[in-house]
Amino acid sequence: MTESTHWRRNLFVCVGGSFTTIVAMTMLIPYLPIFVEELGVHDRDSVLRWSGIAYSATFFTAALTAPLWGTLGDRFGRKSMLIRASLGMAIVMSCIGLAQNVWQLVGLRLLTGLLGGYASGSTILVAAQTPKERSAWALGVLSGGVMAGNIVGPLFGGFAPELVGVRTTFFVAGGLIFLAFIATTTLLHEDRKPTARTATEHHGTWSQLPQPGVVAMLLVTSSLLLFATMSVEPIITVFVQELTNGSDRASFGAGVIMALGAAGSIASAPRLGRVADRIGHLTVIIGCLAAAGLLLFAQSAAPNVLVLAILRLLMGAALGGLMPAITAAIRHRVPDRIVGRVLGLSVSAQYVGQVTGPLMGGYVGAHLGLRSVFVITAVVLLAVAAADLVMVRRPRTATY
Repeated sequence: MTESTHWRRNLFVCVGGSFTTIVAMTMLIPYLPIFVEELGVHDRDSVLRWSGIAYSATFFTAALTAPLWGTLGDRFGRKSMLIRASLGMAIVMSCIGLAQNVWQLVGLRLLTGLLGGYASGSTILVAAQTPKERSAWALGVLSGGVMAGNIVGPLFGGFAPELVGVRTTFFVAGGLIFLAFIATTTLLHEDRKPTARTATEHHGTWSQLPQPGVVAMLLVTSSLLLFATMSVEPIITVFVQELTNGSDRASFGAGVIMALGAAGSIASAPRLGRVADRIGHLTVIIGCLAAAGLLLFAQSAAPNVLVLAILRLLMGAALGGLMPAITAAIRHRVPDRIVGRVLGLSVSAQYVGQVTGPLMGGYVGAHLGLRSVFVITAVVLLAVAAADLVMVRRPRTATY
């Protein structure tokens, strides 16, 4: 693989663009149930279900189309895919502000996933163009931009509807994504166009991997990690309302709590990265997954918002750096000639978790109670940790 001479500038363009798009995409989380009610859904259980459906709809279509965009990026350039994603999301996000019913909301969220994928596309571009010895650092920087967006987005979404109205926030989000489109178009540079198809493309991807079992386990881990962590997102606002006896400030409180989780991840990521380099990625992943699972059990019994906020902060710290570590581990176990394809599969695996997680959270919350969602997600994380522990005990993967 020819390394990009512009990889540093490309990295920071991708960081800025990912931050901007993530802010725009996550700012709706605190007020999504409120918007669903505004669109004519008033029953509490129905609000929970439709919030889960609307939130996960974007990730559903993104999971289906990620391999296609990855293939087209290999053939026509990854910059073109980022331009497509940013422009498409800017237009569709603005259109959501015009939705008249919940079906239109879900349809536009599906279209957002179909056309989007800026942050995931940036991950593939950075991993492919950055010198291999700097890939973990670069992916960590990019992850920091994404996590920062996850902080600012819910915070902004917590108070923006009160300032400008729920619908106007979607136009603001569209404008933010359009700024990413302009920066990507004018500043990001590709040294070369992807080469034509080679004979290696006719061979199966897995047959070209030196450790296919390890890579497969990494893909499963990333998918289930997103499943477990995202399952709680749609119910946070309603859970805060329950803990505060129906406070009108629940959306702001939910935004702060979700931001605290992202802040914990940003603070812990560099430290966890250094530990992983010293003792092995899988060992750190197992420990962090186990800690997060136990913290989710504790959240299921949270008596008030303050305790919930502290536990979410600690959980964010436990999970900090996990996804960059998983991506870097995949990158170092995949030949250069197929790195784009395998990282595209990683993106799809993550989207599968992002689709099924909110759906499960909304369904379980409506039928078994909000606290049951925390218990089930805790069980999932502990099961993933146990599966990874089995993998690390195998001789070939002991230095994973």
